Amino acid sequence: MKRRIAATAAVCALAALIAGCRTQQSHLYTLSPSATATGKAGESASNLSVIVGPVSIPSLVDTPQIAVSVGPNQVWLDEFNRWASPLPNNIAHVVADNLVAMLGTPRVSLFPQALDADAEYRVAIDVQTFQSAPGEAATLAAVWIVRRVKDGKTSTGRTMMREPTQGKGYDALVAAHSRALAHLSQDIADAIRALTP
Repeated sequence: MKRRIAATAAVCALAALIAGCRTQQSHLYTLSPSATATGKAGESASNLSVIVGPVSIPSLVDTPQIAVSVGPNQVWLDEFNRWASPLPNNIAHVVADNLVAMLGTPRVSLFPQALDADAEYRVAIDVQTFQSAPGEAATLAAVWIVRRVKDGKTSTGRTMMREPTQGKGYDALVAAHSRALAHLSQDIADAIRALTP
C-alpha cells in the first residue's frame, strides 16, 4: 500500500514538473518603415547626408517585453510579446529608413555607427511617451532636434501622435506605432528641408 501511494505521489510530482516546465511561446515584434514614405511631389533625389541618433526612450519601455497600458495608472510587461531588438535601435532604424525615402537620399546613417562622419545634418530624438494599448491605440510623444553641422543652426520640434490600431492583436499595435513613427519622420524631414539652403 505504501509503495502504491509513493508511486502515485511520484507520478503526480513528475506530471506537475513537466507541466511547470512547459512555457508559452514568445512572439517577437519589430517596428517597420512606412511603405508610403515618399518625398514631396515633384522633388528630385538629393545628396543630403544625415545622421540619426541618439534616440532616448523612457526607462519604463526600455525593456525586451512590450509594456502594455492596462489602465490610467497601470502598466503590464508582457513576457510573451517582446521587441526583437532594443527599442531605441529599432526606432532609429525606422526613422532613418523613412528619411531615406522622404528626402530622396541614400546618405542616412545611424549614430554611433555613422558611415558619413561629415554629415550635413544630425538628428537627436527624445521619445517621452511610447504607450501601447492593444486594440486601442499607439501613443507617441517625442521632442527632436535637427542641427545643421556647418554652422550649428538648429530646428527643434515636438511630435505627438495617437494612432488607432486597426485590429486587436499585437501586429496591429506595432503597425500603429510604425505609422506614428512615420509622422515623426515626416516632421523631421520637413525641418531638414527648411534648413537646407
